[in-house]
Order: sequence, then structure tokens, then C-alpha cells
Amino acid sequence: MRICVIGAGGWGTALAVVLAKCGHRVVLWGHDPANVEEIKKDKENKKYLPGVQLPDGVGVTADMEESVDGAEFVFLVVPVQYMRGVLEGFKAYHRDAPVVCCSKGLERETLLFPSGVIKEILGGVEVSVLSGPSHAEEVGRGVPTAVVVGGEGDLSRRVQELFAESVTLRVYRSEDVVGVELCAALKNVVALAAGMCDGLGFGDNTKSALLARGLVEMARLGVKMGARLPTFFGLAGVGDLMTTSFSRYGRNRRVGEEIGRGRKLEDVLSGMHQVAEGVWTVVGAVELARRFGVEMPITQKVYEVLYGGKRPSDAVLELMRRPLKAEWEGLLG
Repeated sequence: MRICVIGAGGWGTALAVVLAKCGHRVVLWGHDPANVEEIKKDKENKKYLPGVQLPDGVGVTADMEESVDGAEFVFLVVPVQYMRGVLEGFKAYHRDAPVVCCSKGLERETLLFPSGVIKEILGGVEVSVLSGPSHAEEVGRGVPTAVVVGGEGDLSRRVQELFAESVTLRVYRSEDVVGVELCAALKNVVALAAGMCDGLGFGDNTKSALLARGLVEMARLGVKMGARLPTFFGLAGVGDLMTTSFSRYGRNRRVGEEIGRGRKLEDVLSGMHQVAEGVWTVVGAVELARRFGVEMPITQKVYEVLYGGKRPSDAVLELMRRPLKAEWEGLLG
């Protein structure tokens, strides 16, 4: 098939590599013409995915019309906060190719998940969402990885089949689009908290407890929003949460760690050229918790540390002093 990948960051490049190795003709679009020319010349995305050679089946362009012309599937891999602007540019050239959204987070102004932004701009296009524990650095190098694609009807199966020839990226399918997308967004918020634990010098007990309770928060909100509970204990939920919270590649974990060590948020972000989506997602997550009447204490404390000036050590103390509760209270009754 002919596939367009919108977004020449690390994850978009890694997906282009895998899809090309599956025998598809892939066109990778990047917004920066200079970086696109470097990728063409070097057959490698040295800025975002160094050390991974692009197969011959991957073309690279900064021309929107060229990239999407004749595409049978479009993989959208751009940060959520820039997605609307990118899609507005592609709207004139996109026909009816299904969109596979590989971005994670919430749009700040609207609190829409990526699929909502896509449908708002492109209308009735088919949309699926792909997520799971999948660092681009490992996927690009061919490290065995499993992800899940959420889509309605037979769309998830059709996306799954695009990767059928891969021996390094295994794709499972799900009909729970809401759950997959919500897990993808909220796990980054919990990963920020996990990083703060690292920065404060806490050990395995603290971090494991935090992740377990963070997963309950994610599921609590998800079920209220129509997600299916098992999704939170699968690849999109606990799988991605563990990877993001422990890996050296995890940007959100790294930002949290620096905050835990006492650095200011603006100073940490100024030194990064990649996006830590959890920093923006936590604002929307707090608002969604309020709207749906869901208790999310870890999420709330992350927000207070990032935007309210609270010290991470004080946030931990306040969490430990909360009223006694049953473990599954608010989720299973």
C-alpha cells in the first residue's frame, strides 16, 4: 500500500521504517525543509532518530500535497498542541484515506483527544488510534515491541494487517477507542509524578505504589468517560505506563525527575527539543476530573507542583496523609 506518515520526529520516522520493511511504499512528511533535506541526504533522521537507516521504500518530503497524494492510509504523528494547524494545511489535499493517530495527549484549548481534533477538521474520515509501550529508539532498531490499535468496525483489523509482515512490531486490536486514547494521554501525567519520585531519591516501594494508584486514577476517569476497564490493564494502559515511567527514553519521566531535583519547569523545558506532552495534558486532566466528578489526587498534585508552586516533597506528604480508603473505592464501588 501507499502510506503517508505526517510527522518526521522520532516516532513518525520509526513507524515509516517498520511500514517500509513490511513492503509498503511510505512517504514521510516533515515540517522543516532543512531537516527533510538532511534526512534525504543521509538516509537517516540524525536529529530525532540517530543510528537508524531509512529503507529504500521511504521517501521524504516537506510538500504536503506530494506526501498525501494517492495515500491509502495516513499515519498522523505530530504533537497534539500542533495537530490542528498541521491538519488545516493538509485538509485541502486529503481525500478519504483512513487516519491512524499516533499522538498522545489533550488539546489545551478544547480538551479534545487527538481523534476529536481530526474529526473536527477532516469531517467523517475513519480514525483509529495506535498506542502502547513503544519508544521510537527501540522500534526503529527492531527491538521486539507490541502495541494496540483502537478503531471502530473493521478499521482496527485493517490497520493491524498493515504490520502483518513485521517480526519486530506486533499489533493487537481493540474497539475501545476512548480507552486507548485516554490511557495514552494520562499515562504521561503519572510518568511526571514517577520522575519526581526519582528526583527526590525515593525507592522502588514509592514508585511502584505511585504507578498502581495512578493507574486506578486513569481507570476511574476512563470508565466515567465510556472506556472499558480491561483496556487499562493492557498495552495502552499498564504497559505504556510502565515503559514511560521507568525508561531512560521517557521524556515525561525525565522532566519530572528534574522537577523533583528542584529545577523550575520553564528551565527544564527550555533545554528540550522534543515535547513532554504530560506537562500540557495535566491541565486538561484536572478539568476533566472536575467535570466528571472523579477523584484524581496524584494528577491534582502534579498540577499543583507544575503550576501552583508546590514543592514535590510537600505533595508526597499530602498524598500520604489523605483519608483512609478501600483500594478500589470510586472504581468498583
